[in-house]
Amino acid sequence: MSTIKKAVLAYSGGLDTSVILKWLQDAYQCEVVTFTADLGQGEELEPARQKALRFGIKPENIFIDDLKEEFARDFVFPMFRANAVYEGEYLLGTSIARPLIAKRLIDIVNQTGADAIAHGATGKGNDQVRFELGAYALKPGIKVIAPWREWELLSREKLLAYAEKAGIPIEMKHKQGGSPYSMDANLLHISYEGRHLEDPAAEAEEEMWRWTVSPEKAPDAAEYVDLEFTRGDLVAINGKKQRAHELLARLNELGGKHGIGRLDLVENRYVGMKSRGCYETPGGTILLKAHRAVESITLDREVAHLKDDLMPRYASIIYNGYWWSPERSALQALIDHTQQNVNGTVRLKLYKGNVSVVGRDSKTDSLFDPDIATFEDDAGAYDQKDAAGFIRLNALRLRIAANLKARKG
Repeated sequence: MSTIKKAVLAYSGGLDTSVILKWLQDAYQCEVVTFTADLGQGEELEPARQKALRFGIKPENIFIDDLKEEFARDFVFPMFRANAVYEGEYLLGTSIARPLIAKRLIDIVNQTGADAIAHGATGKGNDQVRFELGAYALKPGIKVIAPWREWELLSREKLLAYAEKAGIPIEMKHKQGGSPYSMDANLLHISYEGRHLEDPAAEAEEEMWRWTVSPEKAPDAAEYVDLEFTRGDLVAINGKKQRAHELLARLNELGGKHGIGRLDLVENRYVGMKSRGCYETPGGTILLKAHRAVESITLDREVAHLKDDLMPRYASIIYNGYWWSPERSALQALIDHTQQNVNGTVRLKLYKGNVSVVGRDSKTDSLFDPDIATFEDDAGAYDQKDAAGFIRLNALRLRIAANLKARKG
């Protein structure tokens, strides 16, 4: 007999989580609370409420939360202050959403008196790790139900058979196979995995992409965009100040229009396997380029290099599900300290899949001194003779090693 009386389920309203909802009622005979997050995925979420009601979920146990601003402001923007990129390419669009979902799951557990959470992540992926590490960090004694690690419904056919037997509505797209991809979307990105993409040599089908036009079909005229930053965060586009999620959505529109932000990647998953995925991150691609540009004139050289040294570690922390860890908090404090003077404006040129920096300026915090950097007469601002001693000192160890090598023959 299960000791779990009430469980909070991360619920999308799709086939998989609908099956999980019914399975929880059958296997655990527990009360179920559903939680559906609006992270800017662009889907209608109210149908999830109707489906939950159909399964007998009490109205007060159905949570559909608009988390777009919290997601952009408290998760995406702090990550971009670090210029976080996993394995040189991936902008962590799925990874950064999971700690917020875990946080809200635990909030609802505390609000409703539940004693468990449940999620639909498979036993092969990273999301099971991210959800559960987050949950344990925020509520150490929480119980976790991961159906894909417990049940025997390990094929699409078995899942559909269970749904039909349980009276779970099966949309025609599921009966006919639906999209050939496993997809995840939020305000930062949309990802595609599975079927056709499981052959890493196969080019992604053009009709797969949803947010971006192909660079070949992008406008023939370039578009110039001005992005304004305060303390490392984007605050305005073309002089118009908006909330964080609105700014990110606008960047997505601009990037998608110009075919920016497509990525085809084979990544190393935390669970040990290599996985091929395709991603669209138009706004994030633009934001990363612009942020690095404003840092280029406002950050001290060694501070900038230290940030670059730490960035892969920071990115791996997020990718591996440790957002709520003490090491991420410590790194974030350092990163945020470096951003105090990252204030300024960057001009970008968007054209056929490319983002080019064509200008950057900081009225208050620029470390660029034209009197020193000029190729013209600098009126004594820089003494070239200083370079000779500097070079001799830095060459000393190299000369000693070369002399030793020559003596040895």
